[in-house]
Amino acid sequence: MADMMSKEQRRKNMQAIRSQSKLENQVSRELWKRGIRFRKNDKSLFGKPDISIKKYKVAIFIDSCFWHACKLHGNRPKNNQEYWDKKLARNKERDVTVTDYYIQNGWHFKRVWEHDIKENMQQVIDDLVNFIKYAKQKESLIK
Repeated sequence: MADMMSKEQRRKNMQAIRSQSKLENQVSRELWKRGIRFRKNDKSLFGKPDISIKKYKVAIFIDSCFWHACKLHGNRPKNNQEYWDKKLARNKERDVTVTDYYIQNGWHFKRVWEHDIKENMQQVIDDLVNFIKYAKQKESLIK
């Protein structure tokens, strides 16, 4: 099916997509306020985690419902469905590969869904802080 937008409209639309979402920035800000120091989108780590702490082997990914095909809230665009089916399936495959990598390499790994953040941001932040504190304790005992 032909694209319904002109090349210029499509270009503007695609340029508006940011590598960091507003939700990622909100979560980062809250963690920073609570004294958690981390790196965002560290390119040196596999899969470029949204939040990472190498010292404690912590990798956190914040998954949007659309891009990661959430079973509850993910929606499939009506135009160019073949492309989107492949794209979203590939994203899910990559998520599995990344998850397996971090688990097999002994990292403290967590995925957070966009809808969980929207439902109860404070609970998600509390959970992440506890998750990071646990990882810190565990890594301190190993060393």
